[in-house]
Amino acid sequence: AKVVLLGFIVSSVISVPLGLWMGTYRVVQAPLEPLVNFIRYLPVTSFVPLFILWIGIGIEQRIAVIFFGTFFQQLVMISDCARGVSRDLVNASYTLGTKRSEAVWHVIFPAALPAILDTLRVTMGWAWTYLVVAELVAASSGLGYISLKAMRGFQVDVIFMAIAAIGLLGLITDTAFRLIRARVAPWAP
Repeated sequence: AKVVLLGFIVSSVISVPLGLWMGTYRVVQAPLEPLVNFIRYLPVTSFVPLFILWIGIGIEQRIAVIFFGTFFQQLVMISDCARGVSRDLVNASYTLGTKRSEAVWHVIFPAALPAILDTLRVTMGWAWTYLVVAELVAASSGLGYISLKAMRGFQVDVIFMAIAAIGLLGLITDTAFRLIRARVAPWAP
């Protein structure tokens, strides 16, 4: 769980502000969007051998897989959340004296917050999937490693236990995101 949380938090801390800027400013969107759209279609599993070569076998490699698997998806989705904010709301803030640079954090971010939290909730599920990918290839511990070791010993019950553990952990994080959304954005449907 530590690896998933670290990779996911690093990804989210970078993707939320960058996604907001991409969705708000065309000068940010124009150079980044083609690159991001290219990278997000690349299979994360094909990068695992490169991460092992560049980073080594350890927690850093697993965090890199989770980061790479979630970051570009988050960036596109959060950019769409920012673009989805009503232009009337933004224009009204300008009429009331809000500077363009302040509008991102004082108008667009709060208005997009429920959708951003939904995006983070969805991509957290992907992070759990990428954890298994990272641990199946190169790890000496973790649920993916346990599954691979059990497969070699034909221990189907252990494999199902690892799958159920990942499902349970995913359900817990999903519920946590739902509770956070209800607490932080009670006005949203």
